[in-house]
Order: sequence, then structure tokens, then C-alpha cells
Amino acid sequence: MDEVKIMDEKKRSVSLNRPIEHDTTQFIVTQLGGEQYGIDIKYISNIIRMSKITRVPKVPNYIKGVINVRGVVIPTISLRLKMGLPEDQVTKKTRIIILTLEQHESIGVLVDEVKEVVTLDEEHIERMGYEKDEKERFLSGVGKSDGKLISLLDITSVLAEVVDV
Repeated sequence: MDEVKIMDEKKRSVSLNRPIEHDTTQFIVTQLGGEQYGIDIKYISNIIRMSKITRVPKVPNYIKGVINVRGVVIPTISLRLKMGLPEDQVTKKTRIIILTLEQHESIGVLVDEVKEVVTLDEEHIERMGYEKDEKERFLSGVGKSDGKLISLLDITSVLAEVVDV
């Protein structure tokens, strides 16, 4: 009896001259200061214009307060202050990104501007593999898109002190 050879999908695609599918991830590209940061789209539930933030006493300086979005009170943090950057400058482009981590309440993140959505595959992402300092511990890697470098945020690290991740 002849032996049946089973080919994995990648080898099959190569043998049939089909393009090889890579795992891709979509990121919302945001502006913070002069740098671009990517946030994995799977954590984003909404992006809203800047609204009135009600201050909360006796919290760390990066927690700006709470906002009311359709009757839901959402804590809001400054990504700039959390990452050790200068204080936020609120403009017409300032946005609050509402993030939801698995099985946690929503949290708002203040950013200078939302630029675009990019889709990156694994070969266009370089993962961080060295000892990270304060700012870099929030990064999971660097993505390359259209000749630009985008620092990819590790949202669970950024929000670790704010919510119990």
C-alpha cells in the first residue's frame, strides 16, 4: 500500500504558488508627543472626542479622573503622564480611546491624536527582547509600516497598576 503524505498548509501553498498567509494584527496608530504608538485593535471598544473629565481626589497624577459615556462612568488616564512624557496639551485632535481588557471594566486613555489603522504581519513587527527601562516596559515591539516605525504598546503592562490584570 502506498504511503499517504500529509502536507501542512504552508508547504501546500508554496507548492501551488499561492501567497503564504501570515498572522496579521490591526493597530490603531496614535500620536503622543512627537512619536507614534500602536494599540492592538482587539482592546478598543470606542474612540470619542475629548469630553469633560471629572477629577478624582487622591489618585496618581496620570489618572485624570472619570468621564460619562452614555450613562457609564469610565476612569480615564493620561497615556503621556503614565509613560513619563510631558503633560497633555488638549487640542481639537485630542481623543479618548475606550479600552476593554478581558473581563475588566472599560478604561479611557487620553491621546494627542488618532492617526490611522494599520495591519501588520509578524515579519513587520520586531519584538522587544532586552531589559526595558521605565518607558520601554510598556512596549511589546516596533512595527514597520510604509517606511515609518510605530512603537507597539503592551496595553496590559500600561494598565497593570490601574486595573488588576
